[in-house]
Amino acid sequence: MTTESRARSFSSAAARYAANRPSYPPELFDTLAELAGFPLAGARVADVGAGTGIATSLLEARGARVVGVEPGEGMAAEFRRRNPGTPLVRADGNRLPLSSGCLDLLTYAQSWHWTDPDRAVPEALRVLRPGGALAIWHNDPDVTVGWIAEQQSRIEARFGPGWYINERARPQDGLRFTDRHVSWSRRVPVDTHLAKLSTHSLFLVGEPGTDAFLADERALLMGRFPDGWVEEHYVVELNVAVRGG
Repeated sequence: MTTESRARSFSSAAARYAANRPSYPPELFDTLAELAGFPLAGARVADVGAGTGIATSLLEARGARVVGVEPGEGMAAEFRRRNPGTPLVRADGNRLPLSSGCLDLLTYAQSWHWTDPDRAVPEALRVLRPGGALAIWHNDPDVTVGWIAEQQSRIEARFGPGWYINERARPQDGLRFTDRHVSWSRRVPVDTHLAKLSTHSLFLVGEPGTDAFLADERALLMGRFPDGWVEEHYVVELNVAVRGG
């Protein structure tokens, strides 16, 4: 299955995505403001690959003036349902329908790996003002936690090591990234954890064996966590680059 097909798969599960995907910790946005060099309150922000608006709403809660950018029809519909007062445009990071120099901050939460960096970086440089910042982040499972490492190994054994698409931000002409990591966790029912897992692209594109895997995983987790709850541990990798003058 191609990366493009996986990128298009999320709209089929937009409501499930919104209900079960993890949020982000407050410390992430404190660190983002620190690395960007300006407060989020009042900042002009475009959240690219906004999906259902998880990051968008948290940026707005910090006082940022945010426009969502989302290519998927189903995800855009869920975004509008959950964020009726927030502007949204249908586009992706490879070609932003935004004026040059109009933004203080351009964010990609869980979405940079769906772009072509050779196109997305020049677009970022174009739409950011001098001194503006590009911020890329993603929740990664914390594999220092035993049961999470074991689950990751089971997924890779069944489907291969490329199941979890993620691309670390890398230096580009005009941008140099500073990296920080923020650890956090959430306690959720096993069924919420499995529903979250099912919203990853591997499980949305009809890869053979995914339903059976989730059923097996539920039986295993319920045996290990008989109260029916798990503590999901994450490490958010945040990459921030400030545009020069």
